[in-house]
Amino acid sequence: MRPGQLLARHRKEDSVISRSTHSAPGIPPLVPGGFPLVGHAFSLAGGSRRLGFMESVRAHGPIVRFKVGPRDVVVVNSPELIHEMLTTLADEFSKGLLFEKLKLFGKDALPIAEGKPHLRRRRLMQPAFHRQQIAGYVDTMRETVQPYVAAWDGGTSLDLKTEMQLIAQSVVMSALFSATPPRDPAYTILNSVDTVFRTAIKRALLPSSVLERLPTRSNRKAQAASSALRAEVADIIAEHRAHPDAYDDIVSLLLTARDESGEALPDDEILSEIVALLAAGSETTAVTLAWLFHELGRNPDLERRLHEEVDSVIGGDVLTADHLGQLPYTGRLVQESLRLYAPWLVTRQAISDVQLGAFTLPAGSDVIWSAYALHRDPDLYPDPLRFDPDRWLPERPQPPKGAFIPFGFGKRMCIGDMFALTEASVITALIALKWKLKPELGAVKALGEITTHPSQLRMIPHPRDR
Repeated sequence: MRPGQLLARHRKEDSVISRSTHSAPGIPPLVPGGFPLVGHAFSLAGGSRRLGFMESVRAHGPIVRFKVGPRDVVVVNSPELIHEMLTTLADEFSKGLLFEKLKLFGKDALPIAEGKPHLRRRRLMQPAFHRQQIAGYVDTMRETVQPYVAAWDGGTSLDLKTEMQLIAQSVVMSALFSATPPRDPAYTILNSVDTVFRTAIKRALLPSSVLERLPTRSNRKAQAASSALRAEVADIIAEHRAHPDAYDDIVSLLLTARDESGEALPDDEILSEIVALLAAGSETTAVTLAWLFHELGRNPDLERRLHEEVDSVIGGDVLTADHLGQLPYTGRLVQESLRLYAPWLVTRQAISDVQLGAFTLPAGSDVIWSAYALHRDPDLYPDPLRFDPDRWLPERPQPPKGAFIPFGFGKRMCIGDMFALTEASVITALIALKWKLKPELGAVKALGEITTHPSQLRMIPHPRDR
Protein backbone atom coordinates (compact mmCIF):
# COMPACT_ATOMS: atom_id res chain seq x y z
CA MET A 1 0.00 0.00 0.00
CA ARG A 2 1.39 3.42 -0.98
CA PRO A 3 2.03 5.95 1.84
CA GLY A 4 -0.67 8.20 0.41
CA GLN A 5 -3.23 5.36 0.40
CA LEU A 6 -2.27 4.39 3.93
CA LEU A 7 -2.68 7.97 5.11
CA ALA A 8 -6.08 8.20 3.41
CA ARG A 9 -7.18 5.13 5.35
CA HIS A 10 -5.92 6.68 8.60
CA ARG A 11 -7.80 9.90 7.84
CA LYS A 12 -11.03 7.95 7.40
CA GLU A 13 -10.46 6.05 10.64
CA ASP A 14 -9.59 9.27 12.46
CA SER A 15 -12.79 10.91 11.26
CA VAL A 16 -14.89 8.01 12.54
CA ILE A 17 -13.18 8.06 15.93
CA SER A 18 -13.58 11.83 16.25
CA ARG A 19 -17.33 11.59 15.63
CA SER A 20 -17.89 8.66 17.95
CA THR A 21 -16.05 9.63 21.14
CA HIS A 22 -15.38 12.76 23.14
CA SER A 23 -12.43 11.71 25.28
CA ALA A 24 -9.92 9.80 23.18
CA PRO A 25 -7.95 6.92 24.70
CA GLY A 26 -4.25 6.25 24.49
CA ILE A 27 -1.45 8.19 22.91
CA PRO A 28 -0.47 8.62 19.25
CA PRO A 29 1.44 5.69 17.74
CA LEU A 30 5.21 5.81 17.86
CA VAL A 31 7.04 6.05 14.54
CA PRO A 32 9.29 3.00 14.16
CA GLY A 33 13.04 3.21 13.73
CA GLY A 34 14.13 4.95 16.93
CA PHE A 35 17.20 3.99 18.98
CA PRO A 36 17.65 3.57 22.73
CA LEU A 37 18.36 6.82 24.60
CA VAL A 38 18.42 9.08 21.52
CA GLY A 39 15.14 8.01 19.90
CA HIS A 40 14.82 9.43 16.38
CA ALA A 41 17.48 12.13 16.85
CA PHE A 42 19.70 10.63 14.13
CA SER A 43 16.86 11.02 11.62
CA LEU A 44 16.83 14.76 12.36
CA ALA A 45 20.60 15.28 12.45
CA GLY A 46 21.20 16.13 8.79
CA GLY A 47 19.53 18.71 6.60
CA SER A 48 18.39 16.38 3.81
CA ARG A 49 17.75 13.48 6.22
CA ARG A 50 15.26 15.62 8.15
CA LEU A 51 13.16 16.20 5.07
CA GLY A 52 12.99 12.53 4.18
CA PHE A 53 12.09 11.63 7.74
CA MET A 54 9.22 14.14 7.86
CA GLU A 55 7.87 12.77 4.58
CA SER A 56 8.13 9.20 5.84
CA VAL A 57 6.16 9.77 9.06
CA ARG A 58 3.06 10.66 7.02
CA ALA A 59 2.59 6.98 6.27
CA HIS A 60 1.94 6.17 9.94
CA GLY A 61 -1.27 8.08 10.54
CA PRO A 62 -2.94 11.49 10.92
CA ILE A 63 -1.29 12.00 14.33
CA VAL A 64 1.89 10.17 15.34
CA ARG A 65 4.86 10.76 17.60
CA PHE A 66 8.59 10.28 17.60
CA LYS A 67 11.21 10.67 20.30
CA VAL A 68 14.15 13.05 20.60
CA GLY A 69 16.07 11.66 23.53
CA PRO A 70 13.48 11.19 26.29
CA ARG A 71 11.12 13.78 24.82
CA ASP A 72 8.01 12.85 22.83
CA VAL A 73 7.20 15.02 19.81
CA VAL A 74 3.72 14.77 18.29
CA VAL A 75 3.43 15.15 14.50
CA VAL A 76 0.13 16.24 12.97
CA ASN A 77 -0.07 14.97 9.38
CA SER A 78 -3.75 15.47 8.55
CA PRO A 79 -4.48 18.78 6.75
CA GLU A 80 -7.91 18.89 8.39
CA LEU A 81 -6.41 18.55 11.87
CA ILE A 82 -3.67 21.08 11.14
CA HIS A 83 -6.36 23.54 10.07
CA GLU A 84 -8.37 22.80 13.25
CA MET A 85 -5.30 23.27 15.44
CA LEU A 86 -4.50 26.65 13.86
CA THR A 87 -8.06 28.00 13.84
CA THR A 88 -10.73 26.70 16.24
CA LEU A 89 -8.14 25.30 18.69
CA ALA A 90 -5.59 28.09 18.30
CA ASP A 91 -6.00 29.30 21.90
CA GLU A 92 -5.12 25.82 23.18
CA PHE A 93 -1.55 26.04 21.86
CA SER A 94 1.46 28.28 22.29
CA LYS A 95 4.03 28.72 19.53
CA GLY A 96 6.24 25.94 20.84
CA LEU A 97 9.89 24.91 20.79
CA LEU A 98 11.17 26.54 17.62
CA PHE A 99 9.71 29.94 18.42
CA GLU A 100 11.00 29.72 21.99
CA LYS A 101 14.51 29.34 20.57
CA LEU A 102 13.92 32.25 18.18
CA LYS A 103 13.80 34.57 21.19
CA LEU A 104 17.45 35.18 20.33
CA PHE A 105 15.94 37.84 18.03
CA GLY A 106 13.99 39.37 20.94
CA LYS A 107 11.48 37.92 23.37
CA ASP A 108 8.59 40.33 22.75
CA ALA A 109 8.47 40.44 18.94
CA LEU A 110 5.24 39.73 17.05
CA PRO A 111 6.28 36.35 15.55
CA ILE A 112 7.12 35.09 19.06
CA ALA A 113 4.64 36.92 21.34
CA GLU A 114 1.71 35.02 22.83
CA GLY A 115 -1.85 35.79 23.90
CA LYS A 116 -3.02 39.37 24.42
CA PRO A 117 0.43 40.92 23.80
CA HIS A 118 0.47 39.23 20.38
CA LEU A 119 -3.05 40.46 19.55
CA ARG A 120 -2.26 44.06 20.58
CA ARG A 121 0.98 44.13 18.60
CA ARG A 122 -0.65 42.59 15.53
CA ARG A 123 -3.42 45.21 15.57
CA LEU A 124 -0.82 47.94 15.93
CA MET A 125 1.25 46.76 12.97
CA GLN A 126 -1.55 45.59 10.67
CA PRO A 127 -1.98 48.94 8.84
CA ALA A 128 1.55 48.63 7.45
CA PHE A 129 0.50 45.38 5.73
CA HIS A 130 -2.90 46.32 4.32
CA ARG A 131 -3.30 45.53 0.63
CA GLN A 132 -3.44 49.21 -0.38
CA GLN A 133 -0.33 49.99 1.64
CA ILE A 134 1.55 47.09 0.04
CA ALA A 135 0.67 48.38 -3.44
CA GLY A 136 2.34 51.61 -2.38
CA TYR A 137 5.55 49.72 -1.63
CA VAL A 138 5.98 48.49 -5.21
CA ASP A 139 7.86 51.58 -6.42
CA THR A 140 10.27 51.29 -3.50
CA MET A 141 10.71 47.57 -4.17
CA ARG A 142 11.51 48.27 -7.84
CA GLU A 143 14.01 51.01 -7.04
CA THR A 144 15.72 48.76 -4.49
CA VAL A 145 15.94 45.66 -6.69
CA GLN A 146 17.07 47.24 -9.97
CA PRO A 147 20.58 48.28 -8.82
CA TYR A 148 21.27 44.75 -7.56
CA VAL A 149 20.10 43.16 -10.80
CA ALA A 150 21.90 45.72 -12.98
CA ALA A 151 25.19 45.05 -11.14
CA TRP A 152 25.32 41.39 -12.14
CA ASP A 153 28.17 40.52 -14.47
CA GLY A 154 26.90 38.50 -17.43
CA GLY A 155 28.66 35.15 -17.62
CA THR A 156 29.95 35.30 -14.03
CA SER A 157 28.67 32.73 -11.54
CA LEU A 158 26.40 33.87 -8.71
CA ASP A 159 25.70 32.26 -5.35
CA LEU A 160 22.02 32.70 -6.05
CA LYS A 161 20.66 31.98 -2.56
CA THR A 162 22.93 34.61 -1.02
CA GLU A 163 22.11 37.08 -3.79
CA MET A 164 18.37 36.57 -3.28
CA GLN A 165 18.83 36.98 0.48
CA LEU A 166 20.62 40.30 0.02
CA ILE A 167 17.95 41.55 -2.39
CA ALA A 168 15.02 40.47 -0.22
CA GLN A 169 16.65 41.86 2.90
CA SER A 170 17.21 45.21 1.20
CA VAL A 171 13.58 45.29 0.03
CA VAL A 172 12.32 44.77 3.58
CA MET A 173 14.66 47.44 4.95
CA SER A 174 13.88 50.03 2.29
CA ALA A 175 10.09 49.50 2.19
CA LEU A 176 9.45 49.05 5.92
CA PHE A 177 12.38 50.86 7.57
CA SER A 178 13.41 53.49 4.97
CA ALA A 179 16.97 52.16 5.26
CA THR A 180 19.39 51.08 2.53
CA PRO A 181 22.64 49.81 4.07
CA PRO A 182 25.74 49.46 1.86
CA ARG A 183 26.72 45.96 0.81
CA ASP A 184 29.21 45.26 3.64
CA PRO A 185 26.78 46.10 6.49
CA ALA A 186 24.11 44.21 4.55
CA TYR A 187 26.34 41.11 4.64
CA THR A 188 26.81 41.57 8.39
CA ILE A 189 23.04 41.62 8.87
CA LEU A 190 22.55 38.63 6.58
CA ASN A 191 25.23 36.53 8.27
CA SER A 192 23.86 37.42 11.70
CA VAL A 193 20.33 36.39 10.72
CA ASP A 194 21.59 33.10 9.25
CA THR A 195 23.58 32.32 12.39
CA VAL A 196 20.64 32.93 14.70
CA PHE A 197 18.31 30.86 12.52
CA ARG A 198 20.77 27.93 12.39
CA THR A 199 21.16 28.09 16.16
CA ALA A 200 17.41 28.16 16.75
CA ILE A 201 16.68 25.10 14.62
CA LYS A 202 19.56 23.16 16.19
CA ARG A 203 18.43 24.01 19.71
CA ALA A 204 14.82 23.08 18.93
CA LEU A 205 15.98 19.58 17.93
CA LEU A 206 18.34 18.97 20.87
CA PRO A 207 17.26 16.24 23.32
CA SER A 208 18.04 18.64 26.20
CA SER A 209 18.30 22.40 26.62
CA VAL A 210 21.34 22.07 28.89
CA LEU A 211 23.83 22.34 26.02
CA GLU A 212 22.54 25.73 24.87
CA ARG A 213 23.47 27.25 28.24
CA LEU A 214 27.11 26.17 28.07
CA PRO A 215 29.78 28.67 26.92
CA THR A 216 30.53 26.72 23.74
CA ARG A 217 31.92 28.29 20.59
CA SER A 218 28.61 27.94 18.75
CA ASN A 219 26.65 29.49 21.62
CA ARG A 220 29.04 32.42 21.83
CA LYS A 221 28.79 32.86 18.06
CA ALA A 222 25.00 32.91 18.22
CA GLN A 223 24.97 35.50 20.98
CA ALA A 224 27.47 37.65 19.08
CA ALA A 225 25.32 37.42 15.95
CA SER A 226 22.23 38.49 17.89
CA SER A 227 24.12 41.44 19.39
CA ALA A 228 25.51 42.51 15.99
CA LEU A 229 22.07 42.37 14.42
CA ARG A 230 20.52 44.43 17.18
CA ALA A 231 23.32 46.99 16.92
CA GLU A 232 22.66 47.46 13.19
CA VAL A 233 18.93 47.91 13.83
CA ALA A 234 19.59 50.28 16.75
CA ASP A 235 21.26 52.66 14.28
CA ILE A 236 18.07 52.71 12.18
CA ILE A 237 15.98 53.56 15.25
CA ALA A 238 18.42 56.30 16.28
CA GLU A 239 18.17 57.87 12.83
CA HIS A 240 14.37 57.88 13.03
CA ARG A 241 14.47 59.45 16.48
CA ALA A 242 16.87 62.13 15.30
CA HIS A 243 14.70 63.05 12.27
CA PRO A 244 11.12 62.05 13.16
CA ASP A 245 9.51 64.19 10.44
CA ALA A 246 11.58 62.59 7.69
CA TYR A 247 10.03 59.13 7.91
CA ASP A 248 6.64 57.50 7.56
CA ASP A 249 7.18 53.75 7.93
CA ILE A 250 6.79 50.90 10.38
CA VAL A 251 9.66 52.17 12.55
CA SER A 252 7.85 55.51 12.88
CA LEU A 253 4.64 53.64 13.69
CA LEU A 254 6.32 51.76 16.53
CA LEU A 255 8.06 54.85 17.88
CA THR A 256 4.81 56.82 18.07
CA ALA A 257 2.64 53.95 19.34
CA ARG A 258 1.13 54.02 22.81
CA ASP A 259 -0.03 51.08 24.89
CA GLU A 260 -3.38 50.84 26.69
CA SER A 261 -2.05 53.01 29.52
CA GLY A 262 -0.81 55.70 27.14
CA GLU A 263 2.86 54.81 27.55
CA ALA A 264 5.29 54.57 24.64
CA LEU A 265 6.64 51.13 23.76
CA PRO A 266 9.92 50.32 25.55
CA ASP A 267 12.99 50.78 23.37
CA ASP A 268 13.96 47.11 23.72
CA GLU A 269 10.54 46.00 22.45
CA ILE A 270 10.80 48.29 19.43
CA LEU A 271 14.28 46.95 18.72
CA SER A 272 13.11 43.34 19.03
CA GLU A 273 10.14 43.95 16.76
CA ILE A 274 12.21 45.44 13.96
CA VAL A 275 14.89 42.75 14.23
CA ALA A 276 12.25 40.02 13.97
CA LEU A 277 10.55 41.69 11.00
CA LEU A 278 13.86 41.98 9.22
CA ALA A 279 14.72 38.33 9.79
CA ALA A 280 11.30 36.89 8.99
CA GLY A 281 10.64 39.25 6.09
CA SER A 282 13.66 38.27 4.05
CA GLU A 283 14.16 34.54 4.77
CA THR A 284 11.13 32.88 3.16
CA THR A 285 10.99 35.16 0.13
CA ALA A 286 14.69 34.83 -0.63
CA VAL A 287 14.74 31.04 -0.43
CA THR A 288 11.53 30.78 -2.48
CA LEU A 289 13.08 32.91 -5.23
CA ALA A 290 16.28 30.85 -5.23
CA TRP A 291 14.24 27.69 -5.79
CA LEU A 292 12.05 29.40 -8.41
CA PHE A 293 15.02 30.29 -10.61
CA HIS A 294 16.57 26.87 -9.99
CA GLU A 295 13.41 25.29 -11.41
CA LEU A 296 13.37 27.70 -14.37
CA GLY A 297 16.98 26.79 -15.08
CA ARG A 298 15.91 23.14 -15.33
CA ASN A 299 12.76 23.89 -17.37
CA PRO A 300 13.50 26.18 -20.36
CA ASP A 301 9.86 26.08 -21.50
CA LEU A 302 8.70 27.50 -18.18
CA GLU A 303 11.39 30.18 -18.36
CA ARG A 304 10.31 31.09 -21.89
CA ARG A 305 6.69 31.53 -20.76
CA LEU A 306 7.82 33.85 -17.97
CA HIS A 307 9.86 35.96 -20.41
CA GLU A 308 6.93 36.15 -22.81
CA GLU A 309 4.61 37.33 -20.04
CA VAL A 310 6.86 40.05 -18.62
CA ASP A 311 7.78 41.25 -22.13
CA SER A 312 4.15 41.53 -23.21
CA VAL A 313 2.90 43.17 -19.99
CA ILE A 314 5.82 45.38 -18.99
CA GLY A 315 8.07 45.52 -22.05
CA GLY A 316 10.15 48.68 -21.87
CA ASP A 317 7.89 50.35 -19.28
CA VAL A 318 8.67 50.90 -15.64
CA LEU A 319 7.13 48.15 -13.52
CA THR A 320 4.30 49.44 -11.31
CA ALA A 321 1.69 47.94 -8.99
CA ASP A 322 -0.80 48.01 -11.87
CA HIS A 323 1.34 45.52 -13.81
CA LEU A 324 1.27 42.86 -11.08
CA GLY A 325 -2.38 41.98 -11.64
CA GLN A 326 -1.51 41.29 -15.28
CA LEU A 327 1.22 38.77 -14.44
CA PRO A 328 -0.77 35.64 -13.45
CA TYR A 329 1.88 33.18 -14.65
CA THR A 330 4.54 34.97 -12.58
CA GLY A 331 2.26 34.62 -9.56
CA ARG A 332 1.75 30.91 -10.22
CA LEU A 333 5.50 30.37 -10.40
CA VAL A 334 5.82 31.94 -6.95
CA GLN A 335 2.94 29.87 -5.60
CA GLU A 336 4.34 26.61 -6.94
CA SER A 337 7.76 27.41 -5.46
CA LEU A 338 6.08 28.01 -2.10
CA ARG A 339 4.36 24.65 -2.41
CA LEU A 340 7.28 22.48 -3.41
CA TYR A 341 9.84 24.07 -1.08
CA ALA A 342 7.73 25.00 1.93
CA PRO A 343 9.10 25.20 5.49
CA TRP A 344 9.78 21.71 6.79
CA LEU A 345 9.08 22.32 10.49
CA VAL A 346 6.64 24.48 12.46
CA THR A 347 6.00 23.98 16.17
CA ARG A 348 3.27 24.38 18.76
CA GLN A 349 2.89 23.33 22.41
CA ALA A 350 -0.35 22.33 24.13
CA ILE A 351 -1.20 24.81 26.89
CA SER A 352 -3.68 22.43 28.56
CA ASP A 353 -5.06 18.98 27.78
CA VAL A 354 -6.59 19.24 24.31
CA GLN A 355 -8.40 16.77 22.09
CA LEU A 356 -7.19 16.69 18.53
CA GLY A 357 -8.65 14.05 16.26
CA ALA A 358 -8.52 10.64 17.91
CA PHE A 359 -6.26 11.63 20.80
CA THR A 360 -6.13 13.84 23.86
CA LEU A 361 -2.77 15.61 23.96
CA PRO A 362 -1.62 16.33 27.53
CA ALA A 363 -0.66 19.85 28.57
CA GLY A 364 2.94 20.55 27.58
CA SER A 365 2.90 18.26 24.55
CA ASP A 366 5.35 19.37 21.86
CA VAL A 367 3.52 19.39 18.52
CA ILE A 368 4.92 19.90 15.02
CA TRP A 369 3.80 19.75 11.43
CA SER A 370 5.64 19.92 8.13
CA ALA A 371 4.27 22.00 5.26
CA TYR A 372 7.10 20.57 3.13
CA ALA A 373 5.84 17.00 3.63
CA LEU A 374 2.18 18.00 3.42
CA HIS A 375 2.67 19.79 0.10
CA ARG A 376 4.29 16.68 -1.39
CA ASP A 377 1.52 14.25 -0.48
CA PRO A 378 0.32 12.46 -3.67
CA ASP A 379 -3.20 12.22 -2.24
CA LEU A 380 -3.36 16.01 -2.10
CA TYR A 381 -1.29 16.98 -5.15
CA PRO A 382 -1.16 14.93 -8.36
CA ASP A 383 2.44 14.24 -9.41
CA PRO A 384 3.59 16.20 -6.36
CA LEU A 385 7.32 16.31 -7.11
CA ARG A 386 6.76 17.90 -10.50
CA PHE A 387 7.21 21.68 -10.59
CA ASP A 388 3.96 22.62 -12.32
CA PRO A 389 2.79 26.25 -11.97
CA ASP A 390 -0.31 25.44 -14.01
CA ARG A 391 -1.67 23.27 -11.20
CA TRP A 392 -2.82 26.63 -9.75
CA LEU A 393 -4.95 27.55 -12.76
CA PRO A 394 -8.53 28.19 -11.54
CA GLU A 395 -9.96 25.50 -13.82
CA ARG A 396 -7.69 22.83 -12.30
CA PRO A 397 -8.79 20.92 -9.13
CA GLN A 398 -7.45 22.68 -6.05
CA PRO A 399 -6.15 21.05 -2.84
CA PRO A 400 -8.55 20.76 0.10
CA LYS A 401 -8.68 23.22 2.99
CA GLY A 402 -5.59 22.95 5.12
CA ALA A 403 -3.43 21.40 2.41
CA PHE A 404 -1.58 24.57 1.32
CA ILE A 405 -0.06 26.44 4.25
CA PRO A 406 3.16 28.29 3.35
CA PHE A 407 2.17 31.16 5.69
CA GLY A 408 0.09 29.27 8.27
CA PHE A 409 -3.57 29.82 9.14
CA GLY A 410 -5.79 31.69 11.54
CA LYS A 411 -4.89 34.54 13.84
CA ARG A 412 -1.22 33.50 13.89
CA MET A 413 -0.97 33.52 10.10
CA CYS A 414 2.09 35.45 8.91
CA ILE A 415 1.22 39.16 8.92
CA GLY A 416 3.50 39.73 5.93
CA ASP A 417 2.07 37.16 3.53
CA MET A 418 0.84 39.71 0.96
CA PHE A 419 4.06 41.71 1.29
CA ALA A 420 6.09 38.56 0.58
CA LEU A 421 3.97 37.55 -2.43
CA THR A 422 4.20 41.05 -3.91
CA GLU A 423 7.93 41.25 -3.26
CA ALA A 424 8.52 37.85 -4.89
CA SER A 425 6.56 38.79 -8.02
CA VAL A 426 8.37 42.12 -8.34
CA ILE A 427 11.82 40.53 -8.02
CA THR A 428 10.95 37.68 -10.40
CA ALA A 429 9.64 40.05 -13.06
CA LEU A 430 12.60 42.47 -12.84
CA ILE A 431 15.14 39.65 -13.17
CA ALA A 432 13.21 38.03 -16.04
CA LEU A 433 13.12 41.30 -17.98
CA LYS A 434 16.90 41.44 -18.11
CA TRP A 435 18.44 38.01 -17.55
CA LYS A 436 18.35 34.29 -18.21
CA LEU A 437 19.82 32.35 -15.31
CA LYS A 438 21.60 29.14 -16.30
CA PRO A 439 22.61 26.50 -13.74
CA GLU A 440 26.18 25.50 -13.10
CA LEU A 441 26.90 21.79 -13.02
CA GLY A 442 26.40 20.13 -9.67
CA ALA A 443 23.59 18.49 -7.74
CA VAL A 444 21.28 20.72 -5.73
CA LYS A 445 19.70 19.08 -2.69
CA ALA A 446 16.96 20.41 -0.42
CA LEU A 447 18.09 20.90 3.19
CA GLY A 448 15.92 21.36 6.27
CA GLU A 449 17.25 24.55 7.81
CA ILE A 450 14.97 27.20 9.34
CA THR A 451 13.17 26.89 6.01
CA THR A 452 13.96 24.54 3.10
CA HIS A 453 17.29 25.69 1.66
CA PRO A 454 19.19 24.57 -1.43
CA SER A 455 22.47 22.85 -0.54
CA GLN A 456 24.34 24.91 -3.11
CA LEU A 457 22.96 26.95 -5.93
CA ARG A 458 25.27 28.68 -8.35
CA MET A 459 23.78 30.11 -11.52
CA ILE A 460 25.19 32.20 -14.35
CA PRO A 461 23.25 35.24 -15.59
CA HIS A 462 23.16 35.82 -19.34
CA PRO A 463 21.74 39.03 -20.83
CA ARG A 464 18.54 38.40 -22.72
CA ASP A 465 18.42 38.92 -26.46
CA ARG A 466 15.09 40.53 -27.29
